[in-house]
Amino acid sequence: MRKDRLFLYRTCLLLFLQFAFFSAQSQWYDPEKVNKAAGEIYGQAYEEAISGKYAEAIKHLEQALSLDPKFVDVYLSRAGIYAEMKNYRASVADFQKGLDMDSVYSRTYLLPYSISLAGAGRFGDALRAVNRFLENPTLNEQSIKAGNYRKRVYAFAVDYEARHPAGGYVFSPKNLGDSINTAFLEYFPSLTIDGKKMIFTRRVNNDEDFYETDLLDGQWSKARLLGGKVNTNLNEGAQNISQDGQLLVFTGCNYPEGEGSCDLYFSLKTNNGWSEPQNLGPLINTDFWESSPSLSPDKKDLYFASSRAGGFGGRDIWVTHRLPNGKWGSPENLGEAVNTGGDESCPFMHADNQTLFFNSNGHPGYGMTDLFYSKKVSDSSWLMAENLGYPINTIDDEGSLIVTADGSTAIYASDKSEGRGGLDLYSFQLREDLRPARTLWVRGRVYDKKTSAGLPSSVELTDLTTRNMISRIQTDEDGHYLITLPVGKDYAFTVNRKGYLFFSENFSLLNKNAGADFVQDIPLQPIEAGALIVLNNIFFDSKKADLKPASLAELDKLVNLLNENPRLMIQIGGHTDNVGQAKDNLLLSENRAKAVVDYLTTKGIAPKRLSAKGFGASNPVADNNSEAGRSLNRRTELSVISN
Repeated sequence: MRKDRLFLYRTCLLLFLQFAFFSAQSQWYDPEKVNKAAGEIYGQAYEEAISGKYAEAIKHLEQALSLDPKFVDVYLSRAGIYAEMKNYRASVADFQKGLDMDSVYSRTYLLPYSISLAGAGRFGDALRAVNRFLENPTLNEQSIKAGNYRKRVYAFAVDYEARHPAGGYVFSPKNLGDSINTAFLEYFPSLTIDGKKMIFTRRVNNDEDFYETDLLDGQWSKARLLGGKVNTNLNEGAQNISQDGQLLVFTGCNYPEGEGSCDLYFSLKTNNGWSEPQNLGPLINTDFWESSPSLSPDKKDLYFASSRAGGFGGRDIWVTHRLPNGKWGSPENLGEAVNTGGDESCPFMHADNQTLFFNSNGHPGYGMTDLFYSKKVSDSSWLMAENLGYPINTIDDEGSLIVTADGSTAIYASDKSEGRGGLDLYSFQLREDLRPARTLWVRGRVYDKKTSAGLPSSVELTDLTTRNMISRIQTDEDGHYLITLPVGKDYAFTVNRKGYLFFSENFSLLNKNAGADFVQDIPLQPIEAGALIVLNNIFFDSKKADLKPASLAELDKLVNLLNENPRLMIQIGGHTDNVGQAKDNLLLSENRAKAVVDYLTTKGIAPKRLSAKGFGASNPVADNNSEAGRSLNRRTELSVISN
């Protein structure tokens, strides 16, 4: 728990108890006339509460109440202690009892009463209570300021409820259990894209280290220290594991080689565990504070929080883009849609590469630090941040939050009273309207078809409708890759390497309920006579030879291939299924092959390098007795004549 927050709570508690001892005139209740023995026990409870011994204090308050059932101060003070313990419903009940017993004497407590009402989610009642508080003509300037602040907060909450009715949504956080949570603090979780490995931070005796756990048969395994050299005797804090599980970016504080108090570092997964941490360098790390890193799913963008100069407030969220040479570029501020004059931190970029979750105390919210999200419009433009709303956000501080690739499950740290101790990790189902795009993925290995050797290659994902590049990643040195597929679009998937014919595939995910995750090992063929590939992203309407617009992305890839290999001569072959007359199928296949050749010539490719041939249904690659087979047989092929 942050020291400033603890100080605030204990200061409020002190005020509650001091009011109980020194409150002014009352209607009938007189604190000087309470049972003497009860008053002495009450004094003992006061000392225990100030020392943080809440259970003992409540026990003695109950004893005092048994001696004097009309001891109004007991109800009001116990309400303050319950509020400190975040038992807001019990706090509301005691405040209400005190107010019912003597509304004049207890009216000083209308402000903390309103806070406990808000803590219990009763924002309309909280707004009415604070309005009653502000009607008191004897309030000083500080009390009026505090009351008006709470009034704005409650009004926001009431308006949010009106705009986002809960419907059937039930917020039911589930503790992740004894395999992960302990009497120590657990926080800052991150997941691989398949949701089967989680890394988190645990603080033991003020030393922060990283732990890992695996999801086995629906249960998390016993958490263990992250292997390798990443954990040290210094503090390793907020971290993020890449979606493919191969790269860890994290916050290291007070490292000897650091640029400032907290810097960003990275570590690579090796056969011997995680590698020695490396500082991301002075372009990203400054003598200010850098923390809370989050990688985009394609590892091309790194989001982080920093207090560096040039921002909008104390701490802002920034992004750095990976350059073609593999280094990180100059950080850019995400702008006023995300950042404010307050503090923003703990960014998390979802697997859809569009939805950024973060926390802020500068945007309108519930009173302290809340969780928000924003959608990326472009690399330099974001939609205005949206509050995640109650009960995810409360009147207390909310820290970091991550969301699984399917968009439905969130994991966050919370210091709920029923936890194992301090901060624990919990999971819950996100409200439907807050969910990012459900994101699938394809992973596999690119290799040479002749030698089976892994090939470092470029893997690209293109929106077939807009022809916009969604992602471009590089495989590792052995050809392994992972690329994400947010549902709701149809994609062209291509793999490129100089000296090889490209590979193409398509994923039809326009139906948001479609699909499953894919494993696709990809053999690339060297450019040589006789090599053949299927152009899977060439599309025609049924029984027509006009190229559909969705074909253009693939055709332009083919243009690039021919331009990069000026001696390459190819044949485009058209194929159909066996439905219909053989002569009609032959003519259709010839016309489709010619349509591709004609497009290539309009892009400047010499006609002598191109030929077209129709094969009709004569060369099937699958059984024509099923639609799936017939679909495979309706294809356009590229074969190499010479190079």
